[in-house]
Amino acid sequence: MKRLVSSTLLLLASSSAFAVAPGGPNCGWGNLLFDGQSGVVPHFAASTTNGTSGNHSFGMTTGTNGCSVDGALTYGGASMLASMMDEFSEDAAKGEGEALTAVAVVLGVQPADRAKFAQLTHDNFSTIFPHQDVTADQVIGSLLDVMKSDEQMSKYAI
Repeated sequence: MKRLVSSTLLLLASSSAFAVAPGGPNCGWGNLLFDGQSGVVPHFAASTTNGTSGNHSFGMTTGTNGCSVDGALTYGGASMLASMMDEFSEDAAKGEGEALTAVAVVLGVQPADRAKFAQLTHDNFSTIFPHQDVTADQVIGSLLDVMKSDEQMSKYAI
């Protein structure tokens, strides 16, 4: 029973951990109730209050409860590509592989165009990975630039 409660709390806490930006940092009754407090417990309680009462969504829709949808959403975690850079670079060098397919799926490349995507990343490997210490953000930027320059792939490079 102890494991079930711990697992449930961990799952709920992790699902709310990334939800800082939607509606703004002061959005919802939970933030009002736990104003000025810090730590896992008050953040979890505020998130739970906002989620279970629906006031967070209502506040974003109506512009009340301290909520605003004017700002851009942000994410403070590592990008998906950063977590699999080694696998993606190996697959791009080979022109095939699961990491290459995963990136294609995330970019919205349709199954019919994935072979072309694989060939494009293989043919432009040195442009996408110009040096050993390239970052995930640089790789994404270069990959999108390469895709934009290709007639068939440009529709996926937003």
